[in-house]
Amino acid sequence: MVEVLLPLFAYLLGSVTFGELIARAKGVNLREVGSGNVGATNVSRALGKRYGALVFFLDMLKGYLPTLLGVKLFGLDSWVVFFTGLFAVLGHMFPLFFRFRGGKGVATAFGVLLALSPKVALLSLLVWVLVVLKTRYVSLASLVSSLSALVFLLVFGYPQKVVLLALVLFSLILYKHRENVERLLAGREHKV
Repeated sequence: MVEVLLPLFAYLLGSVTFGELIARAKGVNLREVGSGNVGATNVSRALGKRYGALVFFLDMLKGYLPTLLGVKLFGLDSWVVFFTGLFAVLGHMFPLFFRFRGGKGVATAFGVLLALSPKVALLSLLVWVLVVLKTRYVSLASLVSSLSALVFLLVFGYPQKVVLLALVLFSLILYKHRENVERLLAGREHKV
């Protein structure tokens, strides 16, 4: 029963869109500000860096807590862990409570990765920081760091289910960033 309930819990927790809730509490409609996204980057633009950092942390916890629980209960090489991490990110991207219109999943996916491998999570975060410092494009940094996490997991010899999860999450993040990719290619993407 826990095998079914944990991914379901992860999806429901992922569906709590903290960026939208915090912005509403401050009287701001994130859908009408900046990129229109409900993630930490747009919250930073709309409400300031402090709120952006808070939303990143809360969104990260949505992926971290259920995935870590799955790892503790079932081990790293488990389909339960795979689906728990996946459903946490899907909840953020397609939240039940917000008509399936959510964020891009980067912070939540980072939380999943942190539960799977703190070492790889920190390396991918370092990649993210370096790309932002070099290019000032958050979207590009998110894509490159997500891809780098997949590469690090492969290089360090993590179980196939963990690598497959990283591949699926990268694919979903790439899909959610498709408009950013178009703007990057056209030279019209927003910089930090």
